[in-house]
Amino acid sequence: MNAVDFEVQAGELRSVIGPNGAGKSTFFKLIAGELPPSSGRVVFDGRDVSELPQFARSQRGIAKSYQVTTVFPHLTVWENVRVAAQCRRSVMNCWARADRLPALADETREILHAVELDGKADLLATHLGHGLQRHLEVAIALACRPRLLLLDEPTAGMSPEETERTIALIRRIATGRAVIVVEHKMKVVMTISDRITVLHQGAVLAEGTPEQIRADGRVQEVYLGRARARSAVAPA
Repeated sequence: MNAVDFEVQAGELRSVIGPNGAGKSTFFKLIAGELPPSSGRVVFDGRDVSELPQFARSQRGIAKSYQVTTVFPHLTVWENVRVAAQCRRSVMNCWARADRLPALADETREILHAVELDGKADLLATHLGHGLQRHLEVAIALACRPRLLLLDEPTAGMSPEETERTIALIRRIATGRAVIVVEHKMKVVMTISDRITVLHQGAVLAEGTPEQIRADGRVQEVYLGRARARSAVAPA
């Protein structure tokens, strides 16, 4: 990354876009605590968290959903979310008996309802389709009670119908928290975003509303033109 100055407000839904190699994955890792910054600072809720590891940032309210689906495939949907909520309370108590923590049931039920998985609570995660597994991963992230949620390509590999459901989900869960999305599907980006940040060669190329980004000549040259070209050659 090269002198990236980035700020997101509570309640804002921000998308980060850019061509391959622009630095999007590195940017997310720096925020989440997977990589330490070589210079500069990461400030969250007025506190410098630059030196904190990922688990400590999660406890402070930063959660990340990964590009590759990461759920417990042989646990039920309910157990995936319940374990995540339990671990938030105490990392040393992740596998304690759930019946000793009765408030977890209400919390798990509430999260599953928010992502519309309450009707599939008893299914093993491996039996969910790809789109619903991604929704389960979002539910696991929500169990951390994040005030900043990072979503890495949340619609990757989804059908058009799954993508539409995920757009609606992202809008719902953005209420009351900041959400940053890395996404390649421009229809998704332009539909969900309050503001968009464009990265190019590790630096911020442009930032603004969807309308401003769509009209920016520099963005059209380095990214939007390429995105349209990829769409044009993609199989029907």
